[in-house]
Amino acid sequence: MPEGKTILALALAGGRGTRLHPLTAEHAKPALPFAGGYRIIDFVLSNLINSGISPIYVLAQYKPQSLIEHVRVVSDRSGSWIDVILPRREAGPDGFRGSADAVYQNLAVVDQHRPDVVAVFAADHVYRMDIGQMAEFHAAREADVTIAAVPVPLRAASSFGVIATRADGRVEDFQEKPECPVPIAARPSHAYASMGNYLFQPKVLAQALWDAHARGGYDFGHHVLPLLPRRHRCYAYDFIANRVPGIQPYEERGYWRDVGTVEAYLKAQRDVIGRQAALPTAQSALANPRTARRFCWIKHKWCGVGYVTDFAGSQWLSNASSSAKVVAAPGLSSCNPSWRAIWVAENRPRTV
Repeated sequence: MPEGKTILALALAGGRGTRLHPLTAEHAKPALPFAGGYRIIDFVLSNLINSGISPIYVLAQYKPQSLIEHVRVVSDRSGSWIDVILPRREAGPDGFRGSADAVYQNLAVVDQHRPDVVAVFAADHVYRMDIGQMAEFHAAREADVTIAAVPVPLRAASSFGVIATRADGRVEDFQEKPECPVPIAARPSHAYASMGNYLFQPKVLAQALWDAHARGGYDFGHHVLPLLPRRHRCYAYDFIANRVPGIQPYEERGYWRDVGTVEAYLKAQRDVIGRQAALPTAQSALANPRTARRFCWIKHKWCGVGYVTDFAGSQWLSNASSSAKVVAAPGLSSCNPSWRAIWVAENRPRTV
């Protein structure tokens, strides 16, 4: 993290997740259960907390109750400043009309804190990241805007916002879901996809949102980012360069998933399963050292597949003992009653 710099985080958690229906019939997409007792939003919260970023404001809208309750638990147990903001009544029945509109309606929060940098991060992706390294990249290049970018195969790039860059990372163009994505010059089989994570200089963010609002624009990908490279110092931060402490040799470098469909959601769940998972939650992906959470394994009694979880967001069962509490893993137990997760208030794993 750049020395002496303050960063305020806005986590965008208002999406309906229509492609995940019926899973999102009662929950916002970021509030969906993931890997036992976690929820999807825990990835961005853990990344921000472990990167030392505070305060964190979660901008929510659709079916917010379960999200509010979960964020309250995370805030209390991590000791971090995390607040949930809902659309104001005067915003009318539409509330937040899009990602950019959600931030536009809360520019007063930015003014209140007067940070050096504003982090606008999506709350519905699966990955782990040291955001401090992105902030150092942003500061070293005296950037007005930095967009986190991940290389994706060219054939899949049309599903994302695509960033065209120079060799030094300077952004030349941003296109939202283009038919013909611009490849990376040094890697022509891939294109840079936006991760939906941005660092802004506060004045640049405010001006960009005022301009978009005046034109009737409300979405970062469609109405804000495409105009920035021509007006400001805009850079792409290559997520592959990010190094998280404790990563294992078998883990997938630059693991990032947009779990926007049921198929992608289920596949990402499988990616965190096993002792050599692509993204093991048992290590540092979701574990905040400040909370001193302890993890253990419990195996599916039929096929031996293991799951890792802690007690956060789980429902206590009446048959819990004094030394260990057995909990139903949200989302998993509803599929099969034999899937369970356990949290033990001791340093060593315990056999069930």
